[in-house]
Formats: sequence, C-alpha cells, structure tokens
Amino acid sequence: MHIAFLLHNAYATGGTTRTSMTLAETLGRNHRVELVSVFRHREKPQFGQPSGVQLRALVDRRKQSPDATHPLAAQAGTVFPKGDSRAGQYHRLAEQRIIEWLGETKADVVVSARAGLNVLLGRFGPRDAVLIGQEHLTHDNHPHRLRKDIQRWYGGLDALVTMTEADARDHRRGLRLPRVRVLAIPNSVPEPAVSPADGDAKVVVAAGRLARVKRYEMLVDAFAMAGEDCPDWSLRIYGDGVERARIAERIAHHGLGDRALLMGMVTPIENEWVKGSIAAVTSAQESFGMTIVEAMRCGLPVVSTDCPHGPGEIIRHGVDGLLVPRDSTRDMADMLTALMQDTERRKAMGRAARAGATDRFAPEDIAERYERLFRTLADEHSTRPAPTRLGSAGWRGRATVLAATARILSRGVVRRGRRTLRRAA
Repeated sequence: MHIAFLLHNAYATGGTTRTSMTLAETLGRNHRVELVSVFRHREKPQFGQPSGVQLRALVDRRKQSPDATHPLAAQAGTVFPKGDSRAGQYHRLAEQRIIEWLGETKADVVVSARAGLNVLLGRFGPRDAVLIGQEHLTHDNHPHRLRKDIQRWYGGLDALVTMTEADARDHRRGLRLPRVRVLAIPNSVPEPAVSPADGDAKVVVAAGRLARVKRYEMLVDAFAMAGEDCPDWSLRIYGDGVERARIAERIAHHGLGDRALLMGMVTPIENEWVKGSIAAVTSAQESFGMTIVEAMRCGLPVVSTDCPHGPGEIIRHGVDGLLVPRDSTRDMADMLTALMQDTERRKAMGRAARAGATDRFAPEDIAERYERLFRTLADEHSTRPAPTRLGSAGWRGRATVLAATARILSRGVVRRGRRTLRRAA
C-alpha cells in the first residue's frame, strides 16, 4: 500500500510533526510511505528523517531556493481556509503546489494533519484514494470561520481521526457529515532509549511550549506551595516560547531561583524525563497530551489538570497519575505534595504509568489501528461509485493539472457540493 502524509512543515518541531513521523516510520516497515511537507525552512528535519520513509517538500523557504523569490510567493492565497492559524503562510505558490500534488499523486491513502490541509484534501483530493484528515486540535478550539470551511469541505474525506474519544464525540455532534467516518486513534510514543526513572530523584519535570495555554505560572505557584512542606525538591521546566519571561518573573516572585529552573529546549526529552520522579501538567486544554504519554513511558506518574480532552483519557486517576480540577492551584499543590512525600506510592504509580503507556500507546499498536482503518475504507471504495472530486484521475497529467490549478486559484471559489464539485477540466 502506498501511503502519503501531507504535513504543514515536517522540518519543524512540534507534537504533530513528531507523531506523524513516528506513525510514518512504523507504517513504513510494511508499506511504501512518503512524507510530503508543504514547507521546508532548513536542511534537515528537526527530528531527523524517519527510516524507510521518503520525504519531499512542496515549497522551499530557504533563502537560496528559487521559491523564496517566486512571484506567487508574494501573493496571498485564495483557497486555504482563512480561519486556520497558519493561513498567513499559505500564499498562492503553496496552494498551487498542494493542488498540483493532490492531482498527481498515485498514493492509495492520503493523510493530512491540520484542519486547513484537511479542508484542501476534502476539496481537491484524488477521488480514487482513501482520504483521511487528522484533527490535532479539539473541535471547540477551531474559530467559527474555520468551522464553516470544515462543515463545507470535510464531506470530501473518507474519515476524520481525532486524538481522543471526547473530541470524536464533539465532532460528531458539531458537524453534519453522515458519510464520513469519525473515530479516535491516539498518538503513539516510541519506547524510550533510556532506562526508566527509578522514582528517587526529588525533581518535578514539566515540558512543552512556553505558551499561555500551558499555564506554567500556575505550576510555579503550586510548586511554591508544595515546597513549603518539601523544601528539598526542585522543578525543571523544559521548552521555549513567548511566555518565558513571564514564567521567570513568577519564579523570582516566589524566590525559587535555585529550585525552579527554565531549562530551555532539549532533544531528546526522554533523557530529561528520567532525571525526575513526577511529571506535572497545568494546561487549560490539551487536544491529546503527548508530554503525558512521554513521561509515563519513562516511568513517571503524572499530576495533571483534568482539562479537555486528553489527560482524562490518558491518566488513570490513582493508578498511574492524579487528576486535579482544571483551575485549582491549591489542589495541584496538594497532589504534588502527596507524591513528593510518599516514595512507595510514587514508585508504584511510576511503574504502572510505564506499563500502561506501553500497552496503550506503542507505535506498533497505533499503526495497526490505522492499517485496519485503511483496509476498511479501501474496501468501501471498491464497492461504491467513485465520487467526483477536483483532482480526479481524469486530470492527472501535469499540464492539465497546472491549467486546472490556475483556473481554480483565479476563481477562488468552486461551486458547493458534497465531494468538491464541478471538475476543473
């Protein structure tokens, strides 16, 4: 089976990139797999190129590339959804290259990995391929403007995969897509290349973007409270982002300069997880919670806010971690204190976390779930009339694709319909 993943930027950091590469590499052991990155801004991918997987970029942003001075790169896009947070990056050159590739690809399965790309896949995807959109953000997190495009064009997909069961339910309730299969398949995390944490180190670890939604100031406040009873413990926060200065100010406010440390971006992060004994998450929302699974696979129990949607589906409260009310700093402090002061419980929960995460989030198991989905959808394709989509096999030729793409981009809008509408050629 030929499987293609369409990503925003396979050369950048981020949970979506990392999990897509893990899935692609695992599937690549038994299938032909390619990663198609819309953008490229560096020589090599931040996470390295997955073994056995082809990688190509549609638009090269490096200064020496002809794409950097291409006339269409200076023109605003017309078909990429304006409600997507990355819409400003999708100029007409990017749109042309995406639509051209969708018209030419001979992949049996195409998987896209952000809402804006899902819209383009549903609108322009090849009719003879299985088309799957992944949602790495929650339904409620999409702005109204983007939801309108989602409702209009997701009908061109064969399936929509969310990261959690709760978000799958939200999508089923919020969208009218009777012919699109909506289901949850979680992200996977590979087996760490290091020995698991032993639970003895008096260190709390947190990792992720230093963004407001992660609420690291709340974590610093909770740690300051917990530290009153456990003064020999320290907090390490890994990651970079716009909130770094604000978090540093909160650390200074509590006088924790020698005990609460901003460690910056570190790769691979598993080497740092195992230096701690407790992982902490204070997010206001998590579409999944990759860092939770990473920490658990390294043998750390996780104390997390019970925010929508990921933590509650990953953490088994009292078994491999603890869930606290989303906005309660006091409860977060109390749960941290409870594990700081109880070595045996902390170690037992760490062992349970590692075992449970291995059982539920191993790459091989997640890849097998995707393979079953691919086969099911391929079988359904073979027993029903092929829908009409832009990008259909009738215009796979390069010259025809380019001509059709030019007409699509010049029109900006294609008449509405379930699968994309009027053929361009």
